[in-house]
Amino acid sequence: MRARSTEGFAGEELTPLSGLRVLVVDDEPDTCDVLEAVLREAGADVRACQSAAEALAELDTWWPDVLLSDIGMPGEDGYSFIRRVRAQEAGHGRAIAAVALTAYARAEDRRKALSAGFQMHVPKPIDGDDLIAVVVRARAAAS
Repeated sequence: MRARSTEGFAGEELTPLSGLRVLVVDDEPDTCDVLEAVLREAGADVRACQSAAEALAELDTWWPDVLLSDIGMPGEDGYSFIRRVRAQEAGHGRAIAAVALTAYARAEDRRKALSAGFQMHVPKPIDGDDLIAVVVRARAAAS
């Protein structure tokens, strides 16, 4: 799967997510790898974590523009995780656009994710083009 790109000034290659920092949080290593590869190919600076605890530690030193998080993770679920992220935002001076990317796809799951602090709720699986579009929309909505 290839990310779309366009030609910029002086032959510079532009990609849909150029300059965006994206944090992926999912307990499934293969899911992290695929999401990271698609986003990186689209130009994003990506970090991937396999638990809420690992992601919170990453946020101590690296603040992303967009967060893609699973909900059903062992230890700490995505709902609790996003509440903790939202509590940290004041110290960073800007909000993170947050997307729940999850197999929990019922209407009540969507309401719960949005109430917890996610701006978007997207069911898995998702293809590469749709993933890129979701990240672009999430970032635009947060700006």
